Amino acid sequence: MLKQRIITAVILALLFLGVLFNLPTLAFAVVVAAVVAIAAWEWANMGGLTAQWQRCLYALVVTAVIALSAEYTGFIAAGELSLEPTRNLLLVACTWWAVALLWVQGYPSSAVLWGNKVIKAVMGLLVLMPTWLAIVFLRDQPLGQWLIVLVVLVVACADIGAYFSGKRFGKRKLAAQVSPAKSWEGFWGGFACCVLLAVVVGFGFGGGWMVLAIVVPAGLASVLGDLLESMVKRQRGIKDSSQLLPGHGGVLDRVDSITAAAPVFALAVLLTGWEAV
Repeated sequence: MLKQRIITAVILALLFLGVLFNLPTLAFAVVVAAVVAIAAWEWANMGGLTAQWQRCLYALVVTAVIALSAEYTGFIAAGELSLEPTRNLLLVACTWWAVALLWVQGYPSSAVLWGNKVIKAVMGLLVLMPTWLAIVFLRDQPLGQWLIVLVVLVVACADIGAYFSGKRFGKRKLAAQVSPAKSWEGFWGGFACCVLLAVVVGFGFGGGWMVLAIVVPAGLASVLGDLLESMVKRQRGIKDSSQLLPGHGGVLDRVDSITAAAPVFALAVLLTGWEAV
């Protein structure tokens, strides 16, 4: 199993870097939309839409919403995202994640608010479309490839810091009803790793302390992305979003943290005007 996980991880990393650094923005946006469509197919099952036609239809709906957002932001007409409509959509996305935080904190009681299929379908739209928008927005910036790499590093730091500090010091449960393995000690370990990353990037590549305002909120949001998917899967009674990736589960199991971190990171970059130099 470990060998399989490693092989899959290496292949995914090479594909990710190849697409990120070799495709122009438009082609990159199409590839990301395709990945999001696969994630939507998985989300449909998590949300209780189990028939294949329902899952495929939901993936098409999410793709259509992505196309509408591309039109609204001017990406289809101009090949780049206009700042004001992009900011508006990212603000909506971040507001949604604030609501998601309350639902995660209130689980399982909160399931009465979101547990039906329609609400979970809407949740999926609010999770997936902004992920596409945020990643394409970052890719469209100067040094955009490296901004996306930084998002991945933020998520990795939050995850690795949480794992080791939680394993060593973890006692108090972070969200016992959602993800029993996560602890507050792990959360703060991940937070510390994100702060360290922000300091290294800010003073090594430009931006100084302002980078803290970008990296740290994104790192904290990544935890929420993980918890939200865990909550929906737990309510559905499944362990993985799918079995598409040998040893890793599904696409959503790999990008759940990024679905929350990327919109927060992108909005912070947009509002601060930060560019790594």
